[in-house]
Amino acid sequence: MENKHAPYAEIKGWGVDADPRNEPTYPMKHYTGDDHKRLHYDRPTQQEGDIELLMSIERPSRSAVFGTSVPPSGLSGAIRRLAFKFSESEYGHWLPLLLADRINVVEGIIQDISHGKLPNLIEELGLRGEWTYNRKGLAKRVAITTAVTAGTIALLMWRSSSKKKNKGWRKWLR
Repeated sequence: MENKHAPYAEIKGWGVDADPRNEPTYPMKHYTGDDHKRLHYDRPTQQEGDIELLMSIERPSRSAVFGTSVPPSGLSGAIRRLAFKFSESEYGHWLPLLLADRINVVEGIIQDISHGKLPNLIEELGLRGEWTYNRKGLAKRVAITTAVTAGTIALLMWRSSSKKKNKGWRKWLR
């Protein structure tokens, strides 16, 4: 056994699991050799898919079974489609998926309101628990949200007013 791993002997921890008596589950596990047989198994029957399924570019085919609870739709769906054009090892895959989740929350609130159902945002955002157990954090979150919202509104209003002013200015350039 030592000769088999000799070229890699300088790598710390190499071959640590080669001796079955040194395996952590050895006293409880009854090794029968079947562990290696599981590598060759019959693939389950492919699940039928009648909705859009976003797949990793690293997988050549669909997995045998997959979730189909909510197909991608709206702006969040477009962002998810964009994300799946990148490898799973890149930020270009994961960051858009995080953004799409946040946008999907807003889309859900808008959809609830359009169906005549007013969402209970205090409960859904966990504000009651925040107020009970983390008042300082809640105050900070409210202050930051207010500042960002006010800044965004001010920026949009400033851009709108500067566009109106620039229209008259452009006439002078002609």
